[in-house]
Amino acid sequence: MPHRYFTRELADGQAALTGSDAHHLANVMRARAGEEVVLCGPDGLEYTGTVTAIQPGRVEFSVSEGAPSKAEPDMAVTLFVGYPKQGKLDEIIRHSVELGVHEIIPFFSRYCVAAPKKEDAKNERYNRIAAEAAKQAGRAQIPHVAMPLENFDAVCRALSAYDKSLFFYEGGGSPLRELLTPGCAQRLALVTGSEGGFSTEEAAAAAEAGAMTVGLGPRILRCETAPLAALTAAMLLTGNLE
Repeated sequence: MPHRYFTRELADGQAALTGSDAHHLANVMRARAGEEVVLCGPDGLEYTGTVTAIQPGRVEFSVSEGAPSKAEPDMAVTLFVGYPKQGKLDEIIRHSVELGVHEIIPFFSRYCVAAPKKEDAKNERYNRIAAEAAKQAGRAQIPHVAMPLENFDAVCRALSAYDKSLFFYEGGGSPLRELLTPGCAQRLALVTGSEGGFSTEEAAAAAEAGAMTVGLGPRILRCETAPLAALTAAMLLTGNLE
């Protein structure tokens, strides 16, 4: 299987890799002119790139016509995740990218155990994790990990940008199968909490913001399990895990 790389330098049938990806292809994989790789452009399409030139820190390609990737879902799912403690967000990011998430937005809420600390540096690392997971999963796009929202009010304000928003509450709610069907939304928001869950006031605020309250069954899920269960269910019910 050809190696997969992401590039923003792609236009008019030509493309290039620079930096660490160029080093990896040229020096680790020892690519030669005429070899083919899969290139994923900023348009979310996949291209077959044929190596035409290798220079220090740069590899150039001729590219085929782009094609949609079968690995990309037909809807953009944003995962709003209550900020967990002790590095759990790393695994949430890694596995949600594998499952097809479009964007991950952490947030702080009333019962979060974690507190903001060096978030700029953490965000750089989180986006590196997302990029590596996207390559491993054969994605054509690298999901974005946003800087954390400072409170739950910010989450509620953001929900107006989505066709449908689901608020996963430990108190339960409507069955997911009644709310999610193939083609039901182009932009879907899923909101899950941290270790401490949500307050009743936050649940009411989510409903007032237009989110539909749903549950994930009768069992209590860990905060790192709930977002992955929610995302898996959403992908399955909308036909994106077939």
